[in-house]
Amino acid sequence: MGCVKLVLFFMLYPFLCQLAFSSSLRHLCSKDQPHALLQFKQMFTINPNASDYCRRSRTLSWNKSTDCCSWNGVQCDEMTRQAIELDLYCSGLQGKFHTNSNLFQLSNLKQLDLSYTDFFGSLISPKFGELSNLTHLNLSRSSFTGIIPTEISHLSKLQYLQTLILSQNNFSGQIASTIFNPKILRVLDLGSNHLNGTIPHCLGEMSGLEVLGLNNNNLSGTINTENKLIIINLYGNKLKGKVPTSLINCRYLKFLDLGNNELNDTFPSWLGGLLLTTEIIINLSRNRFEGYLPSIIGDLVGLHMLNQSHNGLEGIIPASLEHLSVLESLDLSSNKIGGESPQQLASLIFLAVINLSPNHLVGCIPKGKQFDTFENSSYQGNDRLREFPLSKDCGGDDGVLQATTPVELGCNTPHFGLERKSSFLCVDDPKAINPMQI
Repeated sequence: MGCVKLVLFFMLYPFLCQLAFSSSLRHLCSKDQPHALLQFKQMFTINPNASDYCRRSRTLSWNKSTDCCSWNGVQCDEMTRQAIELDLYCSGLQGKFHTNSNLFQLSNLKQLDLSYTDFFGSLISPKFGELSNLTHLNLSRSSFTGIIPTEISHLSKLQYLQTLILSQNNFSGQIASTIFNPKILRVLDLGSNHLNGTIPHCLGEMSGLEVLGLNNNNLSGTINTENKLIIINLYGNKLKGKVPTSLINCRYLKFLDLGNNELNDTFPSWLGGLLLTTEIIINLSRNRFEGYLPSIIGDLVGLHMLNQSHNGLEGIIPASLEHLSVLESLDLSSNKIGGESPQQLASLIFLAVINLSPNHLVGCIPKGKQFDTFENSSYQGNDRLREFPLSKDCGGDDGVLQATTPVELGCNTPHFGLERKSSFLCVDDPKAINPMQI
């Protein structure tokens, strides 16, 4: 019996070796892949002055002796062993990005993230538009410049692209008026560039679009939409006229930022039909809004944050604000609002930030709960206001107000702020909000 087993072993040995060898091959990436990746790596150096957050280059561990599918930032298809994802976000890469880069040999890439790198003002290569399998492309804050090539802006070959993020670069020119896959694209962020012209109508016709970031450009016009937008960021442009009523069709809207434009309107109370079904953040600051805050604002029960500072609002603060039970931040500073602050506001137990300075408010500040925690800076510039925390009280003491610094909503206030460190929302950690995963 032992001899039989020995004979069978020697007969099967070559087959077993071949099986083991072929099995090991399946774990190795294709021959052309490591060459293209290493050539791409050699075009750049690692920035020694990168921030602590970005000082973790994934490419330092790349070498010929290991399987490229195991390299940091590289993911391969399990069957073909072709690289399908390349994530070099915040990896400290710096240097000129050549238009004929070896990167474009990785034709099977589906996700490519080169954000938070420094390509020294390189022109963006039209060949990005030839990576026809891409579903996600993130080139934000990578020091690209020039005009966005039509191969990218028209998405003529990028038929599977769902996320396109080109924000915080130095792109100029106009946004393409024609996009070839309007039903596929979900995230479009072109914020913080030097784009000009009007916002093209095609953006409002993209039925699958969920995130639109065009903030901090020089764009004019408006947006008429009936799509599934969740985030609309048009902060810091040259928009004029009224807030488009078509926004009421965005039934899933959670973030609307129209701040720092030239809008001339009253408070868009028609948004009440939208806010009854969702929770939302609204920034209408630094425009030319006039008139009164309508009492119907109390029907906007999903309102989490409202910033309508630096406008021309008059009248009084409506007591109906007490119904905004999830309100966390209210900024009505730098308007012409008068009258008393309704005591009913003290019922807003989630209110963490309030800024009513300077206006023309009189009388007593609401007392109790959250209002006992707010500083003088929340009310500075309303000289006829009295009661804690101000040094004047409602008993008629004419004590002198303490000098304070006005509060301005910034990056320490979640989701708000006039100065932005990221394209969509205000965050200190650039990866805290990752549209690639939306």
